[in-house]
Amino acid sequence: MQLALSAEDAEFRDEMRTFFTTKIPQEIRDAVADRRELTKDQIVESMRILNEAGLAVPNWPTEWGGQDWSPLRRHIWHEEMQRAYVPVPLAFNASMIGPVIAQFATQEMKEKFLPPTANLDIWWAQGFSEPDAGSDLASLRTSAVLDGDHYVVNGQKTWTTLGQYGDWIFTLVRTNPDVKKQAGISLLLIDMTTPGVEVRPIELIDGGHEVNEVWFEDVRVPVENLVGEENKAWDYAKFLLGNERVGVAPVGATKRVLAQAKEWAGSVSVGSAEEGATLLDDPLVSTRIAELENELLALELTALRVVANSADGKPHPASSVLKLKGTELQQAVTELVVDLAGPASIASGAGDESDLPFWARHATPVYLNFRKASIYGGSNEVQRQIIARTILGL
Repeated sequence: MQLALSAEDAEFRDEMRTFFTTKIPQEIRDAVADRRELTKDQIVESMRILNEAGLAVPNWPTEWGGQDWSPLRRHIWHEEMQRAYVPVPLAFNASMIGPVIAQFATQEMKEKFLPPTANLDIWWAQGFSEPDAGSDLASLRTSAVLDGDHYVVNGQKTWTTLGQYGDWIFTLVRTNPDVKKQAGISLLLIDMTTPGVEVRPIELIDGGHEVNEVWFEDVRVPVENLVGEENKAWDYAKFLLGNERVGVAPVGATKRVLAQAKEWAGSVSVGSAEEGATLLDDPLVSTRIAELENELLALELTALRVVANSADGKPHPASSVLKLKGTELQQAVTELVVDLAGPASIASGAGDESDLPFWARHATPVYLNFRKASIYGGSNEVQRQIIARTILGL
């Protein structure tokens, strides 16, 4: 099944497809296709090309680089980008702090931060989760005490993805410990070169360095770096997380990997050479792929409904459904690839001189890495609670 496009939308799709396949350097697209880890320079280069063409932050207000597109065109933009193996704009900038600043910050703060955020001249890190405040984010303890024209920040953040590249970090802090925990939280923008900020790497189960701890010791942050009002950041955090959950269901990327999995299944021979059969001929494998394709189609249509019914830039409550199902399917596809690779999937330490295909050697590290998907952006258990309360009224 394919979405029926008008002539104008079909032309727009072709424009996006041509741009993504001709303007983004091939080596960057090849790295995405191989599911390799991109360098900082590759991510920056790609997003700056998109921003120059007005394609980095289409969900922002038009005065700050956004596009007045229909929900369908935003979907086409995202779908074609992922189909072409183009890195999506850095989420911390494009989908998280950028929309929050555009919605809640002063005009002065917008002028200062939004242009460099769209162009990735500032690499933002996310300072939300803490060792004892992950899914229960409102329990955060990092404190910010007003001292003249500065806040003094002390505490710790964890699981800070790509924080080793961060120039600034948008940080939830507790500014009033004497009220209900959701009511005493503020949002500060902190320059990560400020004395007292320390980034410590966390090594992941796949051996990578993708996440970090960030420590704050008597870090002095100017008052003008407060976003919106003091003690009102719980509303801003919900707004940000709603946007994150819409984007955390990467339908296009998951469809792309599933299409690759079909190709890989067709390259793995089974039985005798004379028979010429492959894993794709196995009815259990083909059925499993078909079921995943159907579920992804249903998720894609749900994503379109969520975007179409989001008012005033505020994500629809059903964004939790996207987060829940999207990450489950993302994990299911990585598990499928491991199964297709078979014994070759344990050869993750083999180098490029190996006779085994890269996708097979890389299958297990990717599988392990995506165990995180059902946790970040609010764990899937929390999403089920949100769905029960806000959608089902239970």
